[in-house]
Parts: sequence; structure tokens; C-alpha cells
Amino acid sequence: MQLKIMPKKKRLSTGRVPLILLLCQVISALEVPLDSKLLEDLVQPPTITQQSPKDYIIDPRENIVIQCEAKGKPPPSFSWTRNGTHFDIDKDPLVTMKPGSGTLVINIMSEGKAETYEGVYQCTARNERGAAVSNNIVVRPSRSPLWTKEKLEPIILRNGQSLVLPCRPPVGLPPPIIFWMDNSFQRLPQSERVSQGLNGDLYFSNVLPEDTREDYICYARFNHTQTIQQKQPISVKVISVDELNDTIAANLSDTEFYGAKSSRERPPTFLTPEGNASNKEELRGNVLSLECIAEGLPTPIIYWIKEDGTLPMNRTFYKNFKKTLQITHVSEADSGNYQCIAKNSLGAIHHTISVTVKAAPYWIMAPQNLVLSPGEDGSLICRANGNPKPRISWLTNGVPIEIAPDDPSRKIDGDTIIFSNVQERSSAVYQCNASNEYGYLLANAFVNVLAEPPRILTSANTLYQVIANRPALLECAFFGSPLPTIEWFKGAKGSALHEDIYVLHENGTLEIPVAQKDSTGTYTCVARNKLGMAKNEVHLEIKDPTRIIKQPEYAVVQRGSTVSFECKVKHDHTLIPTVMWLKDNGELPNDERFTIDKDHLVVADVIDDDGGTYTCVANTTLDNVSASAVLSVVAPTPTPAPIYDAPNPPFDLELTNQLDKSVQLSWTPGDDNNSPITKFIIEYEDAMHEAGLWHHQTEVPGTQTTAQLKLSPYVNYSFRVMAVNGIGSSLPSEASEQYFTKAAEPDKNPTAVEGLGSEPDNLVITWKPLNGFDSNGPGLQYKVSWRQKDGDDEWTSVVVANVSKYIVSGTPTFVPYLIKVQALNDVGFAPEPAVVMGHSGEDLPMVAPGNVRVNVVNSTLAEVHWDPVPLKSIRGHLQGYRIYYWKAQSSSKRHRRHVEKKILTFQGSKTHGMLPGLEPFSHYTLNVRVVNGKGEGPASLDRVFHTPEGVPSAPSSLKISNPTLDSLTLEWDPPSHPNGILTEYTLKYQPINSTHELGPLVDLKIPANKTRWTLKNLNVSTRYKFYFYAQTAAGSGSQITEEAVTNVDEAGILPPDVGAGKAMASRQVDIATQGWFIGLMCAVALLILILLIVCFIRRNKGGKYPVKEKEDAHADPEIQPMKEDDGTFGEYSDAEDHKPLKKGSRTPSDRTVKKEDSDDSLVDYGEGVNGQFNEDGSFIGQYSGKKEKEPAEGNESSEAPSPVNAMNSFV
Repeated sequence: MQLKIMPKKKRLSTGRVPLILLLCQVISALEVPLDSKLLEDLVQPPTITQQSPKDYIIDPRENIVIQCEAKGKPPPSFSWTRNGTHFDIDKDPLVTMKPGSGTLVINIMSEGKAETYEGVYQCTARNERGAAVSNNIVVRPSRSPLWTKEKLEPIILRNGQSLVLPCRPPVGLPPPIIFWMDNSFQRLPQSERVSQGLNGDLYFSNVLPEDTREDYICYARFNHTQTIQQKQPISVKVISVDELNDTIAANLSDTEFYGAKSSRERPPTFLTPEGNASNKEELRGNVLSLECIAEGLPTPIIYWIKEDGTLPMNRTFYKNFKKTLQITHVSEADSGNYQCIAKNSLGAIHHTISVTVKAAPYWIMAPQNLVLSPGEDGSLICRANGNPKPRISWLTNGVPIEIAPDDPSRKIDGDTIIFSNVQERSSAVYQCNASNEYGYLLANAFVNVLAEPPRILTSANTLYQVIANRPALLECAFFGSPLPTIEWFKGAKGSALHEDIYVLHENGTLEIPVAQKDSTGTYTCVARNKLGMAKNEVHLEIKDPTRIIKQPEYAVVQRGSTVSFECKVKHDHTLIPTVMWLKDNGELPNDERFTIDKDHLVVADVIDDDGGTYTCVANTTLDNVSASAVLSVVAPTPTPAPIYDAPNPPFDLELTNQLDKSVQLSWTPGDDNNSPITKFIIEYEDAMHEAGLWHHQTEVPGTQTTAQLKLSPYVNYSFRVMAVNGIGSSLPSEASEQYFTKAAEPDKNPTAVEGLGSEPDNLVITWKPLNGFDSNGPGLQYKVSWRQKDGDDEWTSVVVANVSKYIVSGTPTFVPYLIKVQALNDVGFAPEPAVVMGHSGEDLPMVAPGNVRVNVVNSTLAEVHWDPVPLKSIRGHLQGYRIYYWKAQSSSKRHRRHVEKKILTFQGSKTHGMLPGLEPFSHYTLNVRVVNGKGEGPASLDRVFHTPEGVPSAPSSLKISNPTLDSLTLEWDPPSHPNGILTEYTLKYQPINSTHELGPLVDLKIPANKTRWTLKNLNVSTRYKFYFYAQTAAGSGSQITEEAVTNVDEAGILPPDVGAGKAMASRQVDIATQGWFIGLMCAVALLILILLIVCFIRRNKGGKYPVKEKEDAHADPEIQPMKEDDGTFGEYSDAEDHKPLKKGSRTPSDRTVKKEDSDDSLVDYGEGVNGQFNEDGSFIGQYSGKKEKEPAEGNESSEAPSPVNAMNSFV
């Protein structure tokens, strides 16, 4: 089979001879394929690929770069003309050309001026095949001139008059952008009444008193040089006639005010344009701007119409409160009369603007590159339009074609050059210039005459695999000059075609619309021209389609049962299919109830959620097929009771009204599950700064399904909604689509700005950075500024990256600084930040406190005074003063003993402090140091002081030993803290009888050097209580008490062991069994009974018992009687406070005989626990009222007297 390429896509007719398709080119360019290897071998004339704009305004502060890039084979060389003459760059040291390029770089930053290089530049790229030229590039430096100085008189006018404030900015290049602001750089508010015209003037339809101000300032911003020029402020004062006093009213006429119009209400008149009609000319493709500004009272409203036509719907815009009509992309059809109408309640006025749309030249057909082979014909067509009609002129290799070398193969016919029988010498670059009074177009198009044998660019032996009954496309990309013809063969020998099944495309591709099994085979593509032939083989395989021969079927099952879907696939044996199952076009649930084997999907224990559409999809590398079945789950169960639950999540979230700082979110509520929805909670995610983290945005009532959300700049928002009812909150909805807001300058600055030095010569400035959400744009940075607080230095500033610290080095020590940190990003700066004060680094103080004085208050307390150090010597924040003190020597010992130093710190600027807890009679040394944030300064001179004597502590111990019938021996250890020099010991003692009464007190002084003392002439078998303490010159110390008993002088009774403190119980039992003792006890019991009866009678009569003498006889000098008055005593009381023996007994525990242990104790016979008898048998109860002073802890006893003691008390 043989096929030839025809001019366009053509079907082959049937026949029994080989079919031939021819692809020819008649007067059309041969397209060069974009094959890199092919292009490397082809010769090609130059083509301009990049150039500077025609009107090239440069920044005079930067080097001038005039671009000119071109390609060609061989690579082209470059040259320039300036103002129509050759520009020799070698003679100007400031001008260089980039290597391998025609781009000029003029170095005016080192020297030279931009004005020197103003002019018209043109670049020429040339090689052996021709020369291409660039546009005429007009290079002009930008200009931002200053306003001419002028004296502006204040403007005074009446309320309601019209006003025009002229701007008249200086002429710049390019023209400036005009805006009005006040002294605070705040834009002046504009409205239907006050607005800025296209010429920059500020128009007032009528003035109000609130328009009075002295700072109407017109600004001109020159974007090219990033400069802003300012006009002198204009002062405007609006007054009413009522404000004029009689003097002013008598001396001023109406005409002396601004304007002469009345301040009364009036119909509109136009401030601009003037008259009833005007003309406007605009170029095609530009924006047509028409303006009408009217004055009047009330403020007029502006309307626009087009006479004999309508305003274009999608290209018409109103600006400046409808005072400006704009039509974008204007064309000749937009020419005509436009009418603006100004109207208020008193009338209307109109103005007609006649618009004429002119046009700079624009292309209808630009010339295209032409590749021809020798002997072929071709043409270049250059057609342009404009208003007025542009003139077409031709150049060849940059030279007007009229004066260029003659070429017999070309002929010029207006906008067309016709080539016939071209030869290789006909190769050239042609320029077409279309120009009129509004501009020009310049196009380069080359004619490249090539003689190239055919080349096939498709890879050899490419394998194509196609499913049967589908189209097969076999590619054969080719190139050659002259244009080759393409022929296709099937098989080695070729076979005749009997059916119309082939289509050949212009690019050489062979299409088999319906490929069959017999289409399989090897196909050969052959390209021929008169210079040679090339061929290439490709292979085609036809595969069986994949089919589902057993499809899943519709199923209805009950809840809890099992269902199975079958899907059996048949496929080509050379293809490996993959089978997957979908549920409702999504993945199967991740549930072990779903199992898949070779041909089946099984769902066990079906639940309601399993209902849906199940799809079986079979895929191969060439095709895919699918089949679906629906599963319905039924459950014949009684209707359940209502279930109250949290609502289902909302769905169908949609964003509308998308603005820079707001968006409207709407949603559809989910099921409320029988509990009404009370509110919706809206959250947002910032996918750019904090992906995955959701924040609270707002809440709306449950009846609302839309919310207008305020947005921050430069945030990639997603939103989700949760519904809340009385049960709880729903799960979040699916996230909405993302909405990315535009960047803006930061609206806040970092917080927690601090300045603290870490070293004496630095200042560490720290702050809490803004988070990504607050950055408002890319390129977040911080401008850190500082200066000394007390100096005249200017602010020093540095811009740092998104960090939280900056260290200023080389600062003086501890100097106050003013600090501010301002955020900025690629859009601009945040508002001016607050100024905070910090300090550079601290150093250790240099001076010690002076004049340290010590005043000893008492033996344990001293007061220290010192003079403050000078503030400059502190070199840091004063934190206080620190006293070091230590005990150097004990006065009670004759050797020096060093102890650990103690420290007391006094905050702030205090110059005195108290030292508590000192030891009496001790020598101390102290010094004082000043403290700042860095540490301590030097110590002051040591000051030595000593504390006076104090009272000693109690003796360390007191032991009583060696008891005899009338003596006891006392041994003791001195006080552990003598607190001075001991002068003597004092021993006081008194007997205690069996009724726990205290006898007379004996006072005995013992020398201080004694630690043992024997008392003689004591009573036999008597208990004594001892009070023992030491003394210094300061007084008596704490006492220690003890009790002891002298031995018993009785046959059969052994003396008690005082050290063991244990009574001889066996001896007591022997006494109790004696007859005399039993008789005595009976007498005592009878006596007690009689006394009780008498006491009862007397007590009922209010009688009192005179026992003062008894109490005086046994008084404890440390204890006062319970009551004293008139020589009488207090009445009987059973209060526990008057139980001296219960609380004051010091009998050792091992000699105690408790009341419950003795059946013969006399205490059981008294009235109450304190009832006792004295020696003469009289009842005294608790009238003794004795209480010990400072009893020693741990030695108390609540014993009852033994029978032995009771007996001894009567002796």
C-alpha cells in the first residue's frame, strides 16, 4: 500500500491501485520544525527576539540598559545608530555591549549624565543571510521637577459658594499622579460635592463651614523616580453672613469675597468643561475618559448618555462619583456625541462632548518568515490599518528597498513583495514600516532560500498499540526544501487498498479512523524531494478491547444479611488488567466487612449506610471499562422513638461577594436530629501560615445560613461551619474552597519591645515577632531604630529579617536609648511604632558605699547606716545594697573563731538596715556593697562592732543524786548559750506535802564556777521541787525545774532510788495490811465524813473559810493567790487552773503511784479531784490556787500521793 500527502486533510478514494497523496506549497512559507538538532544545521537570517520599548523612559539615577537580542545561523553581529548616524561604542568608555548580544549598557552611575545619552537608537543584527533592525528606541531620562514658588493668598468665601483649588503640577516625564492631602498626609475626603478633576484641580460644587482648613496640599507623585513633590498649602475659610460684624459688613462688598455668586440655592452650572460643547480625541485601544464637574446648591448629580446610541455595556465604567465616564479599549465605533447632564432640584444643564477615535497603525497581516527552495515562488504581505490610513514602506536588510541592490526575483506591489524563481542569493531580511501621524509599526520577515534533502524527525521503529475499533495515528514529522512529498506503505512489498480507511494529514501523520485486527503490521513513511529521499518504519499492534462479561446486578437485602456482587472481566491476553471497586464513585469504606476476591465483592452484616451504587472498574494501559449496580438496604422494623442528638454537619459551603477584606459565606444546614439548631460556629484555616490549625472566626444565630466575614490581607482562607443545638455541637463541615486575599502593608507592629544590654558595650533589642497571620504580605521584615535618649544623634536604623532580636555593638556602658521596631513587608510599612526606652549593657559598680556606721540596738539587733554611692558609678539599674556580716570572735571565749558569712540585701535606694538575730556578747565584722543587674560593686571598709551581754539560756541539764534522810546532791551543766559572763547560779526549792501543797521557798546563790551542790538539813522522806537558773550582768536566764524525795526513816521501808524514780510497791502493801494503819484509815474516813457534812451545811449558808494564813505560809513567790480583797478569799472553785500538783508535780515517772493504782489514796475522799486535807485535818480544797511558773517540758506528772506520803504529811 502506498500513500502520498495531499495539500490538506483528505480521505483516500477506493481503488485497486496504490493511493498517492501530495502535500504541496504554493506561495506559502515552509515552516521549520522546532527540532534542536535540525535547527543546529540550518542556515537562518537574523531575527530580533527582544528589544527595549519604543518610548524608553530611563531612571537618571541608574545605568542605562538598551536591549537588543537576536538569533540566527551563523550568530549575528550587532551595530547601533543614534539619531540616524552610526554610534561608535568603542569611542565612548562608558558604553559597553554585552557579549553575544546587542544590548548596550551605559555606565552613568560612575560618571556622566543621563541627558547626554538622550536620543533615538536603532539596533541592527547582521549575518551572511541578511540584517534585521529594531524599532526606533527613543531614550529619555525621567524628570520630576519642583513646583515653582508662588505666594498663595488665603481664600475667604461664603457658605454655599463654589470653589476650584488649582493644582497645576510641574511638567514631568512621565506625567505625575496627582492627589490632595493634608499636613498629616491623610487624603482629603471626596464626595459628590468635593472631587478631584482629571487635571488635578480640586472642585467644590458648594462649600460648607467644615471645608475650612489651612492645609489643602496638592501632591505630585513621579512613579518612575519614586519621588513626591508638594505644592504650597492653600488656606480656605468658609464664613456665613451672620458671622460678619457690622464693621466688616460696612467695609466689604460682595465682590471682595472669592467669587461673586450668591450663597443662596441655585441651579447647576459647569465648572469644567466650559461652554455647551467640546471636542475630545482618543486613540484606538486606549481608555476614553470624559469628565463633567458642575457646581450648584444643592449639589448636582451627573448623568451620561450617548446621542444616537447606547454606551457599551461591558466596557463602560463610572469614576469620581459619576463625574468621569470611562470606556476601555475604544474603537472607531465609539466615536460620536456624548452628553453629560448636571441636575439638582432647581434645574438641569447639559454639555455635549464630540468624541473622535483615531488609530495608530495596527496589523491586519504582519509579514511572516518565508523559507523557500531554489526556483520556488513566494510572497511577503504587509497589511496594516489606522486612522488616518497608514503608509506602507519596505526595507531590505535595513536599507530602503528603493536604494537597495536590485534583485530580479522580487517585485513590489504596494503592501506585497512577490518572489519568483528565487535563488540562494535571494535570502534577505525585509522590514515593513506602516506609519501615520500617531505612530508606526516595524516588522522584520526574512526570506531564507534553502536547498535541503528530506529529513524524517520521528524516531525509528516506534511501536503504536491501539484498541480495536478505535482511531490509530502514526506520526511522520519531516522537513526538507523543496517541501518533500510523503508516501506511506504497509508491509515490505506494499499492498493495494480496497477500502476507504486511511486519512493523511499535512504534518505527515497517517490516521486509521477505525483500526481493525488486520491493521496490525509495519508501516513505512517515505519523504522525497528533488534533492533526495528519507524513510522511516513504525509498527502498529491492535489489541482486543477489555470487556465485562458478567456485570454486578441490582440487589435488595435486609439489614444484617450478606450480599455479593460479581464482576467477570475478559481482556487481551497481552494486557494485564487491574480491577477496583467503588462505592458512590468513591473508595470503599475501610471496613473488614468488605472483602474482594477474584471476581466478587462481598459485603457482610449489611447496615443502612452500605446502601448505594457499587461500580466495578477494569483498567489496562490502553483502555478501561466499568459496570455498576445499586444496593438497597431494607429493615422491616417498627418506627423507632425520636432520637435526640447533636445536629449533622452543614454542607454545600459557598463563597460569594469576594472582596479584598471581606467575603460572604453561605451553607446548607444538616439535620437537627429533633433538637433545633441554636447557632452556627464558623472557623477558618490559614493554609499558608498555619495549615491544619483551625481558629474561631465568628458565630451566627441558628436561623441564619449566611455570614459576612471580615478578612485579613495575605491569608489563604478556608472556612468550615459547625451547628450547635441543645444536645451539643455537630462535627465540622467539609472545608470550603480556598480564598487568597491580596497582600497589604502590616497594620500592627511587634510587641514586647525591650532594650537590655548583655555586655557592657552592647544593646540587645528584642521583640515579639508578628505571626504569619499578622504579616499581611510576603517578605516580612523589621526596621529596628535606636538613638541615645539624651543625645542629639539621628535615629540609626537597620532592616532585619523575620527575627526577634538585634544586637547593637559598641555602645557606651549603661546609657538610656530610645528604641522602636517597625514591621514592613513587600507592600509597605506598618504604622509608626511606639518609642520605648532601654539601656545599654550594665557593668559592675565602681564605687563602694562610704561612711558605714553601726548602731547596736540591743544584744541581738544592730542598725547599719551608709552613704549612697553616686548614680553614675553604679553603671546599671540600682537593685539595692548588700551587707555581708560575720561573727569574728566570741567574747566569752578567748580565741578567735571564724564562721560562715551572712548576707542581707536591702532593695532600692535604702541607706540603712537592721541586722536581726545577732548573738549576744559577740564581735562582728561587716561591710556594704552596692548591687546592680550585673552584680556587686567593691566592698566598703570593714566595720567591727560587738554586742552586749544578754541573759543566758537555761542550764543544759539538772540531775539530783545521792539522796539521804536529810540531803540531796544537785549536778548540772552550764548553759549552752551563756550570752555573757556567768556571775552566779540561783537555786530555789520548796517542799511538797502529800496534799500537793507547796511549802516555804528557799533561795540560794551558788558561785558561777560550780557544777555540783549538796543540800543538807532537809526534811526526811519529803518531796522537794527545785528551780535552777544562771545569771549574767544582763540578768537571769531561763530556769530548769526538777523534783526529788529524801529517804524514808522507817523500819522495813527501803529508801527510794531517786535516779530510778520508782516507789516500792511491795512495801506499801505491807503497810496497808498492818492493823494500826487500818485503824488510822478508818479514823480518817470518819473524820472526812464529818467534815463533808459540815462543809455541805456551811456551803449552803454561803459560809467562807479563812485560810489566808495557810496560803501565806506556803506561798510560791512566782505565783499570785487566786483572789485578794479585804482580807477575805475567793470562794471554792473547781477550775483546773488551780491544780498545782496536777500540773506542777515533778515526781519521776518511774516513782509515780497513780490514783487508780492505789486503793488507799486519800484523794478519793475529797470533794472533786482537788479536795485535800492539811496537817490539822481541815479541808482546804483548791484555795491554795498555786500554779508553777515556766515548768520544764517533759517532766509534768498528774500523780496522786501514795499512802506513805499521806502518812508523812501528818508528821
